Amino acid sequence: MILLHPPVDLPRLSSLKSTVVENVTPMHESNMDILLEEVQQLFDQHSRVDSLLALSKKLQAEFEERLQSSPQCMLPSHNYTLPSGMEHGTYLALEVGGSTLRVALVDLRGKNSSRHPLRIRRIVSSTIDNNVRDLRGVAFLDWIAEKIKEMLATDREASHHMQLKEPLPMGIAWSFPIELHLNIRLDAIVNDSSAAVLSRAYIDPSTRLAIILGTGMNAAIHLPISSLHSSKFGLRQLPSTLDTTHVLVNTELSMFGKRAFPTTRWDEYLNAQHMLPDFQPMEYLLAGGYLGEIVRLIILEATETANLFGGILPFKLSRPYSLETRALAAIEADTHPWLSPSRKLFHETYSLAQPPTPAEMRFIREVILSVSLRSRRYFTAAVYALSSLLHDLDRPNLQAVDHISIGCDGSVVNKYPGYMEKSQVLLDQLTRLEDGSGSGRGRKRVVLESAGESAVLGAGVAVAMANAEN
Repeated sequence: MILLHPPVDLPRLSSLKSTVVENVTPMHESNMDILLEEVQQLFDQHSRVDSLLALSKKLQAEFEERLQSSPQCMLPSHNYTLPSGMEHGTYLALEVGGSTLRVALVDLRGKNSSRHPLRIRRIVSSTIDNNVRDLRGVAFLDWIAEKIKEMLATDREASHHMQLKEPLPMGIAWSFPIELHLNIRLDAIVNDSSAAVLSRAYIDPSTRLAIILGTGMNAAIHLPISSLHSSKFGLRQLPSTLDTTHVLVNTELSMFGKRAFPTTRWDEYLNAQHMLPDFQPMEYLLAGGYLGEIVRLIILEATETANLFGGILPFKLSRPYSLETRALAAIEADTHPWLSPSRKLFHETYSLAQPPTPAEMRFIREVILSVSLRSRRYFTAAVYALSSLLHDLDRPNLQAVDHISIGCDGSVVNKYPGYMEKSQVLLDQLTRLEDGSGSGRGRKRVVLESAGESAVLGAGVAVAMANAEN
């Protein structure tokens, strides 16, 4: 039996280039092979497809429970229908992120157009730095308005429209209302995952849900209104039209999984040190904002107990969240027999006294492979659970499609090496297993589709739908 010790807090030695870490928590043998074997065992708990399916069923049970009770998850939006794909026009779209404002003109030409049916005609990005964040009240909105004016001035048609009496319709991917003193009219507000559903559904009518997996994560799903408890809608007056039967639901997916996902000691340490422990358990295990930190904690322990880097931890790696997911992706993609590119990257980025040895780099790469593999498996379990929820709650409405498309956006799912492709293989295996057991009952194939630039495009589609309704 192996006694598991949490990683030890590092002292703050800002004046030193590196920190010597004492071997205070030795395992029964201090070498990288034994620690690596343990890492692989702990991160490989759901290697069997039937085990992954059982995990997915636990998540689905959580989804069903929170459709009825939770005030934080499974929140109905004000978007009730999906686009027809026939909406046309040019619309102003705004995306406000944590560090970037993006202002765009989005062209919709119809899903049957021989040219791009949905495209960004013009886009300008502006950094939201600390000076902008310090703006108070309407000053921040005035800054946004100025950026909109600057972008519109670069487009002849839009610039001319600003002189007309009729305001330019605008959609925004943001979470609260906004009033700007320009000749524009705010017609639609969507969050990132809802925007991904709308942008993908515009060109693919088999789309019913979308998932965002980048630094953070979320998902939206189009469900029957009857599947949500009435308290979810508060005092809202629902549309009275007979054809309004569904609603786009913001799942807040990151908050699920506490009861379903097994964790390791490194996950538990990360969670305990987080400013919001247990708040987003799924995100802490598989999103890009945390994958690097999980690997860093394992490297820290390997330095302490397995003589990695000769027992000397580079000072730059002593800082929490200093190991970025982009570095993990580069190392995982490195197939050089001596991992020379990865050794150079690690040496230069983290100021090691000398490059890691091939053995040390192989250890780090194998740890990265284990952490990213678990991320893909948990991601796949979540996607399959959402598609199963849709299958069980909205079976009649799925008869018209031969598969379910899932729009995917975010740096991890779209850019991490092989992430989407390998997740698709796992999804197909889950579908075949459940169909083969007889419990699938003709389950539709689930297909992951890239939905890049979905926040901007989805905001454009949302405002086009609002104008079509009016």
